Amino acid sequence: MLLAVDAGNTNLVFALVDSGEIKARWRIATDARRTADQYSVWLHQLLELEGYSRSDVDGVIIGTVVPRALHNLEVLSEKYFDTTPVIAGQGRAEWPLQLDVDEPHSVGADRALNAIAAHAKHEGDLIVVDFGTATTFDVVTANGAYTGGIIAPGINLSLDALVSAAAKLPRIAIEAPDNPSVIGRTTESQMLIGIYWGYVAMLEGLVARMKAELGRPAKVIATGGLATLFDKHTDVFDAIEPDLTIQGLGILYDMALRAKK
Repeated sequence: MLLAVDAGNTNLVFALVDSGEIKARWRIATDARRTADQYSVWLHQLLELEGYSRSDVDGVIIGTVVPRALHNLEVLSEKYFDTTPVIAGQGRAEWPLQLDVDEPHSVGADRALNAIAAHAKHEGDLIVVDFGTATTFDVVTANGAYTGGIIAPGINLSLDALVSAAAKLPRIAIEAPDNPSVIGRTTESQMLIGIYWGYVAMLEGLVARMKAELGRPAKVIATGGLATLFDKHTDVFDAIEPDLTIQGLGILYDMALRAKK
């Protein structure tokens, strides 16, 4: 089986992938100082809980937007899984899609992987919305080229900034409102309205502007943990793909194996 590692700015996800199917996944806070030994102890226990062992892993692929985290993940692969990892975007795992932007080297691994997976799973022009540390909007053409997008503050980042800058505002949980009213009668309800409905308005507004600029129909694919939360009160998404980045890693690994042969 393949161990796919998605190292994001906030969380690091490990997933076991077998013939394109995700068998198990685990999430841990990203910490570039965490050593390969620490990863191994944590992973070994989780593998056993799911009925697997380290010997079941015969390949590792790593996609990261945190360069400082890469070394310890490479050591983890070499030392504890006895395999040289494939690094997304490097060597035989160079991006198989055209990065049709002014600064192709600056495109994050997560965004390229999302584009690869979305194009593999859906036809036509696509807009991929990923709810992570940042909320990103990416345009993928019908032939699979990445042509740019938008980076907006993530919802948790926005909430943290609001709470830290305003002394009397409490920390609230992000959840779908019980009713559609946008006139809150308590501080907490007003904050939730501002965050939740403000984000819905941003999603709908930016997607509409992107579609207008493209001048042709585009399917909107959402990924990331908060995608289903917003899908409750907007019809802007055509499909929800919770594991798009991991799926992209699996597709890229298979391509790298074929290239090696």
